[in-house]
Amino acid sequence: MRRIAISVAVTTMSVTLAGCGMLNASGSSDDASPTKGNDLTVGLLLPERDNTRYEQFDYPIFKKKIESLTGGRGHVVYANAEANAGKQTEQLQQLVEDRVDVIVLDAVDAHAIADGVEKAKEAGIPVIAYDRLAEGPIDAYISFDNELVGEVQGRSLLEALGGGASDRIVMMNGSPTDPNAKQFKAGALSVLTGKVTIAQSFDTKDWKPENAEANMAEAINTLGKDNIAGVYSANDGMAGGIVKALRAAGVTDLPPITGQDAELAAVQRIVAGEQYMSVYKSYPQEAESAAEMAVAKVQGRDIQFEALARDKVDSPTHKGIPAQLVPVVALTRENIEDTVVADGIYEVSDICTAKYQTACAAIGLK
Repeated sequence: MRRIAISVAVTTMSVTLAGCGMLNASGSSDDASPTKGNDLTVGLLLPERDNTRYEQFDYPIFKKKIESLTGGRGHVVYANAEANAGKQTEQLQQLVEDRVDVIVLDAVDAHAIADGVEKAKEAGIPVIAYDRLAEGPIDAYISFDNELVGEVQGRSLLEALGGGASDRIVMMNGSPTDPNAKQFKAGALSVLTGKVTIAQSFDTKDWKPENAEANMAEAINTLGKDNIAGVYSANDGMAGGIVKALRAAGVTDLPPITGQDAELAAVQRIVAGEQYMSVYKSYPQEAESAAEMAVAKVQGRDIQFEALARDKVDSPTHKGIPAQLVPVVALTRENIEDTVVADGIYEVSDICTAKYQTACAAIGLK
């Protein structure tokens, strides 16, 4: 992981320089002789709505950045697949038929979408994999360091437990069709294996909270509600389903539960002590950098594009894919103000509604 951490730091610096107009094909945005002007069309395909981040953060931030980079002349064609791989394939095909200039793709099923990526490539349309590494001839990839996400979740859970290998936990992993889920799981296992007893483990179809709730109910029935020391949940939506299952089983003193994405409901659960932590990922940095990549690629600004994608990753079908890996932070009750509030993701008033005012006051969040 050390190599990735170093390259992330370099990439972050490069993004800043590129955003200031200091890196481009010939040193000046006016002299770059772009292959395409500012009147470009970007296709953005996001995977689902159950995770609120895509509609609330990724799409509007990406759209705003494209408009900023193109003087308001760039256009984003957006579609959400609603966790349906077949629907996303159709959306991708439509973008190819419409001859958009570039496609930014967050795949529902990384393997199933490979043929569509190939068709885009044949049509001369570059594809940038966003947040999830799709198979096929993609031109670049931007996401977070996914194994590091799992490691951060695993370390946080161990810190919360403070026990030993006899602690029995449940692992609620993400969708088996999402390559990120496998990386989160691998990262978590690298930390948890031998330190706790993994009593039950689930791969949760489509990341759906209701599926996680059903899985958790099964674990409770198998293990007993008082025999679960902690729960590894790969994201916040599933953590919400896990809390529902535990409450339905009559658990009042909830075990530590992890999460990811810093959803508002999860931040509120953290304030209230129902969820131990979430992994906060800077959606503005990811979405804005993806927009910069897309514009640089279409406009032929090779030096800027390379500066934005200094890392290399491998997919099952292609090696050495240019990439940018964005750092992550463990979000707990102690640093809410320094993360999601400081970054403008939420106002304190968004978090500390009437239901949570007492809990907010108890941790000094005001």
